[in-house]
Amino acid sequence: MKQLIVTLAVVLIHLSVLGQTGKSDSASVSKPDPAQKTDYSDDWAQLRKYQQANRTLPAGDTNSRVVFLGSSIFEFWSERMPAYFQQHPNYINRGISGQISGQLLIRFQQDVIALHPKAVIILAGSNDISGDRGHVTDETILNNVRSMVELARLHHIIPVICLYVPVGEYPWRKEIQAIPRIKSLNENLAAFAKENKLPVLDYFSPLVDEHNAQKAELTIDGVHPNKAGYEKMAKATDAVLSGL
Repeated sequence: MKQLIVTLAVVLIHLSVLGQTGKSDSASVSKPDPAQKTDYSDDWAQLRKYQQANRTLPAGDTNSRVVFLGSSIFEFWSERMPAYFQQHPNYINRGISGQISGQLLIRFQQDVIALHPKAVIILAGSNDISGDRGHVTDETILNNVRSMVELARLHHIIPVICLYVPVGEYPWRKEIQAIPRIKSLNENLAAFAKENKLPVLDYFSPLVDEHNAQKAELTIDGVHPNKAGYEKMAKATDAVLSGL
């Protein structure tokens, strides 16, 4: 009996301690530190960037919708020449600065297929070439573009292949031979498009100078176009899309 009383006393003390600490523990779980930032390191392709914008797109007729899928060249277009996309509300810009072709491929389901466009303009390759690690070959870029084209065709979306804008030098990777790499990339993209009977949007020719770099009057840094450069790109874009 004495042993039973001792055991009951121990149990009661333990329950008392739980009662004192349980409320505090529960509160700490249900109320996370508001100063703690969400960790998005698992979202390598930055899918979160356009999730809300995609949800708010008009659900009406998408027969004339065109998605612009690319990196900073497209993203900055909306900033430096916003009137172009305002005048063409059916043109949906889904560019994310710094992205490589593998990230575009991951975003293809959410930012292209789910939007049910008539066409997708694919501009890929420059960041693969100029990336900090530099391991991505033309073949890898082309394989990612091939996959995007296959997905587009599977969902009855017209894939438009872009020839990349001229780059004389990457300011952040001056050791890279940009001119021959861009030339090689564009030749491979053009050959792939021809082989697969795909429309080609040539962003290279309107911007290139006599040295195969970007015309000084059309760029801000030798890589990204300024407003005048985007006006050239807009003209080339409209010419191709009008024929689809």
